[in-house]
Amino acid sequence: MSYESPHASSSQPQRRPPYRPQYQPPQDPDFLLPWQRSAAAAPPRWPSPPVTPVPAPGHHSDLRRLRAAYRVLRRGATLTALGFFTLFLLLSGFAPGLMTRPLGSGLTIGLALGLCQLPVTLLAIALYERTARRAVDPLAAELRRTGAAR
Repeated sequence: MSYESPHASSSQPQRRPPYRPQYQPPQDPDFLLPWQRSAAAAPPRWPSPPVTPVPAPGHHSDLRRLRAAYRVLRRGATLTALGFFTLFLLLSGFAPGLMTRPLGSGLTIGLALGLCQLPVTLLAIALYERTARRAVDPLAAELRRTGAAR
């Protein structure tokens, strides 16, 4: 004896309608969840672009001059301090005969050059400050004044 279901009499399978929820979400934005939609909002109004073109930041001639002045400032101080120290290291490694020559009263050339490292570093700092006061600070003050006037 075979068991037949009551729906087996039809030859075609029954198609189910697509699932549609019975519940309609509220349209009030206070009650919406992030994945629900409300009525379409009006597109945002963007401000109109300025009539006069403003140069892009970093491409203005005053800014280029200021960057060049800072570059000269950094290179001068760096080459002064590191250049002397590199010379001292190279002489210590490749010319030990020169570095051990006595200058008098127990002082050698190597020791004298090592002791000169502090004054050379102070000279680099003084060079940095002097160049900054004379070349960089006036340019920066000018840019501050023109930026405040806009």
